[in-house]
Amino acid sequence: MPNTPPKSAFFHSKLLLIGLLCLFGLPASAEPQFNNDNSTRITEENKFQVNELVNAGHDFFGGASANVASVIENIFSQSGKPTAYIIGEEGSGSFIIGARYGEGYIYFRDGTRYKIYWQGPSIGADIGGDASKTMVLVYNVNHPNQLINRFPGVDGSAYIIGGMGVTYQQNGNIVLGVIRTGVGARLGVNIGYLKYSSQPDWNPF
Repeated sequence: MPNTPPKSAFFHSKLLLIGLLCLFGLPASAEPQFNNDNSTRITEENKFQVNELVNAGHDFFGGASANVASVIENIFSQSGKPTAYIIGEEGSGSFIIGARYGEGYIYFRDGTRYKIYWQGPSIGADIGGDASKTMVLVYNVNHPNQLINRFPGVDGSAYIIGGMGVTYQQNGNIVLGVIRTGVGARLGVNIGYLKYSSQPDWNPF
């Protein structure tokens, strides 16, 4: 089962620290880069089953998980079995330039995981807004290096089920089904794209 991501208060203090460091031209904390091995061929054995991700979603979202099964099953019905998934938290960064910043882990079915970060512009984000839990179903990716790119939102793909917001993002044949709770469920609709990285990055553009 995935490890528990950072708690909200600690997570927000990290977001603030990253923002302040970048405002003063200082580097954020160093994280190891992904290695270059992305040669694993995608097979059915590499893909997650729906029950595996429903269980992971229940464990991750906790009390907010009443609708997680129907949300994940709906994504499966539209996109099939994912090759990876991300769990983490994100929060508003409007104290810098009106952005969202997130961090978490990407998990593959062989049990490997990598630290991952994401950033993107946000409309109407509040200063110091509450952190939101985020789960991303990842398609056609066998190594996190393939996510180091910008992923625009798919027009007309956003919807909300019982307080859980879902948006789709796509770059080439890589599709991301993004699930958010709370404030993130609403603000996620306003994010035109997200970009992913192996290190924190203050620039959402």
